[in-house]
Order: sequence, then structure tokens, then C-alpha cells
Amino acid sequence: MTNSPVRVPLLDLKAQYATIREEIQVALLRVVESQQFILGPEVEAFEREIAAYIGCAYALGVSSGTDAILASLMAVGIGAGDEVVTAPYTFSATAQAVVRLGARPVFVDIDPLTLNINPAAVEGALTPRTRAILPIHLYGQMAEMEPIAEIAHQRHLYVVEDAAQALGATYRGQAAGTVGDLGCFSFFPSKNLGGFGDGGLVTSNDPELARRIRLLRNHGQEPKYHTRLLGGNFRLDAIQAAVLRVKLGHLDAWTLARQAHARIYRRLFAEAGLVLDPGQRERLDRQRGLILPCEAAARRHIYNQFTIWAGRRDALRAFLSARGIGSEVYYPVPMHLQESLGFLGHRVGDFPVSELAAAHTVSLPIYPELSEAMQVAVVEAIAEFYQQL
Repeated sequence: MTNSPVRVPLLDLKAQYATIREEIQVALLRVVESQQFILGPEVEAFEREIAAYIGCAYALGVSSGTDAILASLMAVGIGAGDEVVTAPYTFSATAQAVVRLGARPVFVDIDPLTLNINPAAVEGALTPRTRAILPIHLYGQMAEMEPIAEIAHQRHLYVVEDAAQALGATYRGQAAGTVGDLGCFSFFPSKNLGGFGDGGLVTSNDPELARRIRLLRNHGQEPKYHTRLLGGNFRLDAIQAAVLRVKLGHLDAWTLARQAHARIYRRLFAEAGLVLDPGQRERLDRQRGLILPCEAAARRHIYNQFTIWAGRRDALRAFLSARGIGSEVYYPVPMHLQESLGFLGHRVGDFPVSELAAAHTVSLPIYPELSEAMQVAVVEAIAEFYQQL
């Protein structure tokens, strides 16, 4: 195979904007003309629309995915001395929100196939201090929620779902953000539903928890200037809500495109003879190929990322970059080895699957506007890299 002249960015938000430019401009002008920028009718309309999309009773716009997690933990009363069970293979916001409240994140390792929290390890991590379980739905696929929900029910624990990468994903017919007590979403621009800046959402079917989130996001005020809870400024602004309302109308079509791209990748990688059995995971650096993402049973994967296991991962990334092909590593250092969480006292080897994933996974372009020619270029370049070894 020869080098392809096709350049493939990891993400191309300009390509998406070109398809909705007029709708976005109308929506932004509507907000500007209203001069209502903080919460208000635009946010309320978005909350109704996305609650209907997700299938939950309450959806409350907040300032970011990070603040969605923080406010949710505050709403269920997480505080000093408490423990929250979660996974170490994720973005830092999840564990940091726990620590900011004076609580301790208790990590359990991930499932090597889905890269989500391993429910079989959760029960062994529980102590009398455990107050909540915080599963993360990574890359667009939900964690195995049934056993987690059962453990939480038996132990009277809260379940807060980090669904930042999983809007539209389902598990046994239930949408991300509706299985636990609270669901947390991010509208960071790179997400499958991304805003024009930071934004987030908290979902719930519990009226009391929804009431608490509504208070917490606005300094705990009810009525104005009367603070009932110690909250913060976690409000979603009207401009972000207007943008998200436009994009929400396209989300199903974009998800179908992402899923179609995933099928094309699978076909192209198979035709190139690059697909390895997942059992090769620990021997990847001695192989000429890769392990494709797992689609677990009874789940709808929305492919926020297309994340593969690859031997000689960093050399492969450099090779792709030299050919104008984008990629990203989510995440190169698991939480238990992060400097900021060094006080937890973890060491290399504590969570071996997370560490192995951090060393060998890489995400490829999967955005809706991707063309098949661009996917061919990605696969050809990867094939060339492994052929030269």
C-alpha cells in the first residue's frame, strides 16, 4: 500500500457546523434578541426536549460535565470521610469531584473488553464508609449496570452515572443517565452532542434529587437571595442551550453515521488482516495488528470514540501524524497513578487492566462527517505501519 494524500483530522467541527450554519445563526440571534442569557426560557426548553430524548423525568442544565458530577455528589450528600467506588481509567474530573468534597475515591479495575468498570470487583471494594458507586460509560458504551444497581440497592448506596461520553447509549433498553439515581453528561465541543463551549446536564427520575440539583446549580437559592443549600454557580447559559437545541435535532442521524463508520472500520481492518483476538491483549507489542472495540450484548454503542488496542501504540501515532491522520490517547495515565491523587498511596500494578489499556489504546477519527475514503486512508496507513515492522 502507498501513502495516502488524504488528510484525516481526529475531529472536524467545522464540517459539522457547515451543515447546520443557518439553524445555529437563527438560534443565536434569538438569544441575543431576547437578552436573556442566564437560565431562562431557552434553557427550560432545552431541558424539556432532552429529558424527552433521554426518557427521564428531570433534566437540569449545568455549566459543565465536571460540575454535573460535582453537583450530583453534593445532592446525595457526599462529604468528608465518605467513599465513592469508581474506576481509575477515565478523565480526571470524575475522581477530582469526589476529592473536592473531602471524600475518597475507591478504585476498582475495568473490564478488559468494554473498558468500563468491572462490576465483579465492586462488592469487594465496599466498606462501611461507602456512600455511592460512580460507574463511567466510556467511549459511548454503558457499563454493565444491572449488577451495579443490584449491589447499590442491597447496600442502600447511591448510583451516580458518569455518562459524559454516552448520550443516546442504552443498556437493556434503558438510556444512559436513567439507571442510577443521577446521570451526568458533558456538552464539551468534542462530545457527540457538543456545545459552543462548556456545558453539562444532570438527569434523574427522583423529584427530591432534581430539586436539590436545581438549588445547588444556583448557589442554593430559593427564593432569590435566600440560600437553603451551600451550592455554586453551576448554571447552563442560554446561548449554549440554544446551540444544543439545534444539534439535538440532528443527534440521531449523527449517531447512525458514527455507527456506520464503525462498521466500515471493522470491514476494512478485517480485509487488511489486521484484526487480532482480544486474547492477544498482553502480547500486542509482538503482534502486527490491533484489537477492535467490543460491542457488549444488550447495549447500544453510540461511538463517541472508536478506540482500539494497538501494539507499539506511540510509534503508530507518530506514523499516522506524519501522514496527516489524527488520533488521541484517552487516557495515558490512569487515575491511581496521577500525581494529583498520589496521597491515595497507589502503585504501578494495583489496577493492571487499566494500566494496560492506558499503554495500548488509541482513538481513531469517527465523527459523522467522515468519508469512507478518509477511513480507507486511516486503515491503509495503519496497515503500512505494521507491514514495515
